Amino acid sequence: MKKIATAILIAAAASMASADGLKSLESFMKGTQTGKADFTQTVTSPPKDGQTARTKTSSGSFEFQRPGRFKFVYKKPFEQTIVADGQTLWLYDVDLNQVTQRSQSQALGSTPAALLASAPDLSALKAEFTLEASPDADGLQWVLASPRTKDGQLKSVRVGFAGEQLAALDILDSFGQRSLIRFTGMQANAALPASTFQFKPPAGADVVKQ
Repeated sequence: MKKIATAILIAAAASMASADGLKSLESFMKGTQTGKADFTQTVTSPPKDGQTARTKTSSGSFEFQRPGRFKFVYKKPFEQTIVADGQTLWLYDVDLNQVTQRSQSQALGSTPAALLASAPDLSALKAEFTLEASPDADGLQWVLASPRTKDGQLKSVRVGFAGEQLAALDILDSFGQRSLIRFTGMQANAALPASTFQFKPPAGADVVKQ
């Protein structure tokens, strides 16, 4: 009887924790329209030919305004900017002095912020992703989001919350590459000027349209 009771308690606790993750996501989608934070991103590539998995770490700042606008500024180890202005997705590589320009509607799902920054509300998010509770870990409540369309580069995203605060994105692509983004100093509903998501290619930069 004790084992059965213990199992029931464990199952109930897991269910409550999972529900907390889904509730946090719902609260975030309802109550947070803009935000900004610093981030650290660790990209782990799958091992090849018996070699160990390779990792790369970068850091920078992140801003978003739903629906459809976000900005990643990578500062270390290489400078790079990704801006979605609602129509166009811009990628600027400072070292190469090259700008890549893509239609945002065709590029959704290929960037880390697309999941949360593009959907205007939870119902729109559910139309694009299957949402499931994921076990709590690292002191966070997690939700697993899997694209309903299976032919894209994005395989799944785990979204981590500290209470109702967005804290992490754990992204797995179709090639087995994992990107873990942890946010610090998140400011929800921060006042962001319209110029935040405007991008103009620098003079002399090579512009490539895709």
